[in-house]
This record gives sequence, structure tokens and C-alpha cells, in this order.
Amino acid sequence: MRAFCAPKETEHDVADTLPQLTLYNTLSRSKEPFEPIDKDNVRMYVCGPTVYDYAHIGNARPVIVFDVLFRLLRHIYGEDKVTYVRNITDVDDKINKRALETHGDAIAAGTMSLNEAIREVTEKTAAQYQSDMKALGCLEPTHQPRATEFVLPREDGKSDMVSMIQTLLDKGHAYIAKGAQGREVLFRVNSMEDYGKLSNRKLEDQQAGARIAVESHKENVGDFVLWKESNANEPGWDGVFDGETIHGRPGWHIECSAMSDAYLGETFDIHGGGLDLIFPHHENEIAQSRCCHGTDKMANVWMHNGFLEVEGEKMSKSLGNFVTVRDEMRGTSQSERRNMVRPPRSGSVMRISMLDTHYRQPINWTTERLNQIEDDLEDWVKMLKRIRPKGFQFNDPQNQIPSNELLNALMDDLNTPLAMSVIRRNQKEARKNEKAFKEFFGNIAFLGLINFDRLDGYLKDVSFDGMVGIKYRDEFANAWALKIGHLNDDHKLIDSIEKQWKADGIALNLTKSLEVTLRKKSADGDFDEIGDLVAKRQKFIEDKNWAEADRIRDELLEQGIQLKDGKDPETGERITTWEVKR
Repeated sequence: MRAFCAPKETEHDVADTLPQLTLYNTLSRSKEPFEPIDKDNVRMYVCGPTVYDYAHIGNARPVIVFDVLFRLLRHIYGEDKVTYVRNITDVDDKINKRALETHGDAIAAGTMSLNEAIREVTEKTAAQYQSDMKALGCLEPTHQPRATEFVLPREDGKSDMVSMIQTLLDKGHAYIAKGAQGREVLFRVNSMEDYGKLSNRKLEDQQAGARIAVESHKENVGDFVLWKESNANEPGWDGVFDGETIHGRPGWHIECSAMSDAYLGETFDIHGGGLDLIFPHHENEIAQSRCCHGTDKMANVWMHNGFLEVEGEKMSKSLGNFVTVRDEMRGTSQSERRNMVRPPRSGSVMRISMLDTHYRQPINWTTERLNQIEDDLEDWVKMLKRIRPKGFQFNDPQNQIPSNELLNALMDDLNTPLAMSVIRRNQKEARKNEKAFKEFFGNIAFLGLINFDRLDGYLKDVSFDGMVGIKYRDEFANAWALKIGHLNDDHKLIDSIEKQWKADGIALNLTKSLEVTLRKKSADGDFDEIGDLVAKRQKFIEDKNWAEADRIRDELLEQGIQLKDGKDPETGERITTWEVKR
């Protein structure tokens, strides 16, 4: 999906017309005025996916939420003055195991590195993630570093995990201990006075509430792994700590500390993610980064989006309601997901559904709500096509500027429900005056809600030419799925439908904007409309080829199309009309 941004303005031009941006800071449990450390370099980090499997719809929520914030910050401070980093986690025991099973011999022979093996086994899921997020209307972050690229010291001098761990050892914030599964480098939580501030957990409460005894090699039950030794059957990297080589892999939390430092520095403006990451992940990120760098803060503002339920229940594979972004875009059948028959959805429908709820509130992801949004979106597109002012260009940046009313809503801790209500009111008023139309368009463009190059793709209308409409009237669902496939750039779905249609003798006419027309294939390999067939039959009659003329007449009759031969009352020439046989 295309990205839409307002024309470049200076930060002073924009700031002078807007209220103060306020954001809810989990660290202070309050909404605060946002003031960047450097207005010429506003910096944001968001925890990205683990690419072991396809992203589920819960994974999509923070991507959409912080995409809106990214757009807003770019609008306020300038497109080239905001740096957004979203990592890709490809350091994971399941991924490592898959890499070893697939490429173990090559790794052992030295013809493939572990990083190369991991890249190969995660390429498909990583590529699908990028495709999914693009279909959801999200801009690409400035940087998307992979964790595997930041395990060992780098030639470019950017921060890495092994070096950070050694610094923590040097400063007394970490120690090496041998447990039942080998050596570990552990973070010493007692070395940080205010550990637990983000999650509002006191260290002594964690100790008192521990359900199991402290592992013998740990000084404290809360001490967490920075590096873990691999056994003989597990892949890993050679990390050197206090002169001791430990073949192993990093803990989960250290990767984000290294990658945020590499691109944003020791202290930056905003760190985002889901509520489930507050503890332990974000709490431990803060501990590692602050103790390594000797800073008071890792990020000034910590933002967290709420949870997502499906049809009123927690999303779970065991409940049969686990839905990936890919599933939602393609649709799922009863056999694929227990009790989860779902039609295909455009990324726009999913994006609007997310933004209709404030990012800090829980979302109930329901088919009923998605159906309503789909209908609303179709109305929007019909209106855009019908009352578009003469000369109005969708791709003109001057037409993609958001209204102050929409911006005012977003400046209040990303109040997207209020912003969406502004858009819906714009849409009603747009039927009456051109100013409201332009505001409506500018607002949906700014929020990335519609792909304006493919407007017809949102319309359920499908033209079934002549007899195709009779014989293949049940193909509507596939035609709609095909349009959604093109909107979401889902080439596998597109190929499967077109392959089926080719076998059934149906051809597709598809305009650039995704207006769909279906036609039936004739015996000579061409795709004929009824008018074409009538003309062919007329030629056969003129040539006295009665057999071929009768064949066309009979074939059409089988499809429910009855031909009527007669004479033109003015010219006396033979003419043929047709009607659908009842």
C-alpha cells in the first residue's frame, strides 16, 4: 500500500498551528507534554517481530499504532528529522534449532555461517511480515536491524551484544556462573537501585513472591540471562567474556539494548511496544542500557498498546481462534480454523478497525465489526469516485494534508477514535461542499487508510459479462477475494484463483484500479462476450454455415441466454437480440 505524507513544512510552520503533543508515559503513569531531546533528530524504537512464524493480528497492533505516531512526528518536525527503528528478532532457540536441522552439515563444514543459515530459514516469514505490514498501510521504518547482525563486535563500530555484556561485567552489574545447563552471564539486579520502576515492581516483593527456590548459581531470583552457553547439539556464537570464550547465544533482552544504542544512541525519545512487554522485557532493557551507559534513562517516554481479543476471547491456538495477518487477508475456512470461517479482508479494513479503538484500550476483534467497516469503506470509495472535484488529483501531495481538527485529536495521546469520528463526519459533509471533501480526503490520506491507486478494489461490484453472469454467478466470492488479493499484494492468493478460473474457462479483465470483469473462454481460445458471439453467429449465417450458427445458438441457450432473430423495422436487415431465459 502506498504511503501518503503531507508536503514538507518547517517545524515552526507546523508547531505554531498545533496544540502541544501529549503522550501517556508508562514510566510516570501519566500523560506528559512531549519535548524531543533534539528537534532535528527525533528518535523512536519499537520492538518488532520474532520471525519464527507469521505475524498474528495482535503483532500488527503496535505496528499500526506507532506508524500513526511516526506519521505525526514527521508532520510536526519534518520527514527527514525523525528516525524510527523497529527490530527483527531472528535470535531465538526455535529458529536456531531449525537452522541447525536444515543447514547443520554446511555450518559444521564451514561453508555456511550460523547467521547465513538463520537468514535462509527465516527469509520467508520475514518477507511475509514486510508484505503484511505494507498491506496494512504502514510506512517502512528508517531502520529494521536484525538481531543476528548485532551479536558480535561489528566492523563499523556500532553497538553489539557481546561488547555490552562485557561492559556490564566490567562495571559489576553482571557475573558469570555455571548452572545445570552450562555457563551463563547473568545481570545482577541488586546492582541497580531502582530496578522495577517501569513495571512498578519492587525487588523485595519479587523475592518474597518467588514460587521456587533461587537457582543455586544465581545470586538473586530476579537475575536474568545476558548470555547462555550452548550444548554440543545447539548452535551459537563464540562470545568472549572476561577472557573466557563461551560458545552460546544471547538472552532475549540484550538485543534491543544493543540495536537501539546502535541507531538511536544511549538515550532517545520514545520506546514502544505491547503491554505484555513491560515486564520482563522492557524492564530488563532499561536495566541493561542504563547500567551499561551510566545514564538516568534509556528512553524518555515509554508507550504501550493494549491487548487484543478475538470474538470476546483471548486469542489462542488451543481455542482455535489464533488468526495471523495473512489468514485475515486471505480468509479462512472451517477446516483451516475451528469455528473461524472468515472472509478475506483488505489491509485498510484491518487498519481502520485498529484505529477505531484507542491504542491503550483492549480491542475485541469481531467479524461483525470488520463487516461494518468493509461496508463503510465501500461507501467512502464510491463517494470519492462520484463527487471528486474536477481536476482533483489523488496523488498530489497538496491534497494529502490533514485538517487541524484531525491533528488536534492525534496530538492528545494519539486519540485515533476521535480522529476517526472526524473522518466520518467529513465524509457526510463532503457530499454537500468541496471543502469537506478535501478535508476528508486529506485526513484518510494522512492516516494511510486507502490505496488511492486501486480504488475499485474496495468495491464489491463485479461485472460478470453476459453468460458468465449466468453460469458463474457463484464466483462472486472468488472475484472479491481476487480484488482483496491485489489490494494486499498477495500473489499466492491471486495465482490460486486465476489458476482455478483458467481451468474453468474464465478469463479476467482487471483495470489498474482493480475494476474486475469476468469473461468466458471460447473454443478458439479467445474470451468472447455475448455481443461478440452474436456477431460471429451472424457471420456464419451470412456464409450459410448453419451448423456453426446453430452451435453458438445452442451453447448460449445452455447458459440461459436466448437469441431472438428478426428484422430491423427501418432497414429490413436481419438482426439478433438476446435475453436471459427465465
